[in-house]
This record gives sequence, C-alpha cells and structure tokens, in this order.
Amino acid sequence: MISFPEPINRILVTGGSGFIGGTLVRRILKETTHKVFNLDKLSYASNLDVVNNEFDLNRYQLLNIDLANKEDTKNAIDLIDPDIVFHLAAESHVDRSILGPRIFLEANMIGTFNLLESVFQHWESLELSRKDSFRFIHVSTDEVFGSLGPIGLFSEDSPYKPSSPYSATKAASDHLVKSWFHTYGLPTIITNSSNNFGAWQLPEKLIPVIIMNAISQKPIPIYGDGKNIRDWIYVEDHIDALLKVALNGRVGDSYCIGANQEKSNEEIVELICELLDSHNKSNAPHSRFKVFVKDRPGHDRRYAIDNKKIIQELDWCPKHDFSKAILITIEWYLSNLDWCKKHSSNLVV
Repeated sequence: MISFPEPINRILVTGGSGFIGGTLVRRILKETTHKVFNLDKLSYASNLDVVNNEFDLNRYQLLNIDLANKEDTKNAIDLIDPDIVFHLAAESHVDRSILGPRIFLEANMIGTFNLLESVFQHWESLELSRKDSFRFIHVSTDEVFGSLGPIGLFSEDSPYKPSSPYSATKAASDHLVKSWFHTYGLPTIITNSSNNFGAWQLPEKLIPVIIMNAISQKPIPIYGDGKNIRDWIYVEDHIDALLKVALNGRVGDSYCIGANQEKSNEEIVELICELLDSHNKSNAPHSRFKVFVKDRPGHDRRYAIDNKKIIQELDWCPKHDFSKAILITIEWYLSNLDWCKKHSSNLVV
C-alpha cells in the first residue's frame, strides 16, 4: 500500500489518461484514500476507460486541459490545489514527431514551461507544512541520452544527446525542470525510464502492434535489420519506482529506471509470435507475417539503463520477469480486442 506523508491529500497526475499515467492513477485510487486529479488534453492517445466503477469515482476528477494553454493551466492548478504533481503529459511517439514535430514542441516544451510557472506560484503560496512535503515529479525517458554502442549503460550522469524531435523536446523539458529547482527552489525530481509495456498501451507502440497485426494476419513491420535494442520494463514496475521516488527521492536529483531486460526488436517479434502460436495453433506460425521495412531517420541503435542508484538509494527493484510479463500483456490484449480495434485506426508504424 502507498503511504504519502500526512500533508499530501490532493494528487495531480498530468497525462493521466495515457498509458503510464493511467496506470499510476489506478494504482493511487486503489491503494490510497486521496483525491486524484487527472489533467489531460484528451488527444488521440487518451484512454477514457482509465478508471471505472471498481474505483471510488468520488475521489477522481478529470480536467480536459491542454498545458500549452497558459491561462487554462494556471486556472486548473488554482482549482486543484495539489500537494504533489506527477508530470507525465507528453507527446511520445517518435514516428509522429518525425512527421509533425511542432505539436511535440508545444506539448513537451511549452506545456512543461506553463505547468512549471503555475505550479511554482502555487507552491510559493502554500503554508510551511504543505510546502515542505510538496514534490514535482517529472517523468521522462532514456531517449534523451541518445544511442549507445554495443556496450555501456545510461546513468544519471550520462550526457544528453537526443536524436529525434520527440527526445529533443523531452530533453528540453528535463532542462526546464532542473532550472526551476536550481533557480527558484521548486522541489523537483526527474525520472528517466526505459521502454514500458503492459495493459492499456495504445496500439501504435511496438508490442501492441506486433500482437494486433499478428492475430489479424497483417504484416508486422520491423525497422531496418531488427537489431535495434531496448531495455524493457513492465509498466507496474515503473509505477512502483515512481512512487518510491515521490516518497523518498532526493529533491533536485534524477533517477534512471530500468529493468536490465535488453531485447532486440526482432527478438520481441519472435517471442510474441511464439507465444501466440501456442494460443492459436491454426494461425501458426505467426512469425510469417514479419516484414522488414526501411529504417526510420535517426533511429537509435541501443538503449540500456544502469539502475543501481534507485536500487541502492530507494530500495526499489523490478518484480516482473520479461517473459512472464509479456505473457500477461498478450493475454490482456487478446481479452480486450474491442478496445484495441477502437484505437487501432490511429496506428502509425
């Protein structure tokens, strides 16, 4: 169970209708009695099914707010009166950032700037006990560090070398957050996570694309030679880490979150297809739908996280093995095909 300090009662999650944000919202509603505010602009990537009647909906409020709108953002912060902010709202699909980068600048940079300004004014007005316990948790990505060679790991000391418009705008948002701590004293903490997977992930990301295309007997597109490597973490483990950071993380610091589960894109395709073969033998082998396509511009070769700091300082560790968690994920998608098909029309591969 989650146990926030006594002054914390009103929790704000930006982007709480997204994949990771929604998982965080559900966890807080399930394991606390606190009020949860979800501030989301409700774009194509938003999930209106983020909560349902199994939760106490009297403790949940959704505000349809675009952080790129300064006045709306300030009014929302004044209304919410938060004790802690988890900032997850972001445009996050690399392919979309290549096709149309401006919306990424507006959401990830201008949106974060507006939020920081409003939250800082709010924080300054708080009474001392609330001010001391207040935290601004900025949830970012390992993609801000660029690409690794065949060896080495990203850490909190890695230089920023973003390769895509998406990662560049996330890197900029990280720097904004750091500056609000160093210049203004806002109690911020930054997290940089590896690739997430799990239930409710929009079917435009790699793992849902593989599952949905394989069972639909459609081509499974693999960029380049399929050897690009990512460090994968089950979304529930990421949420555990975010809560550890919020409760015990050092203000002004950053934490890299990863599960040391490196897989190439082709490996993931093969594994998922093998598991689907067991589920539906008549459609086997699902791997026959693999198609290698032209690589995308600026495609980073390898990501991998050194998670020693968060393990040693905050006593966190991932609980889910990739092979078991991917099976849970596949089973969820197979049980929720209507939801997947409803969102698949927005697919970009």
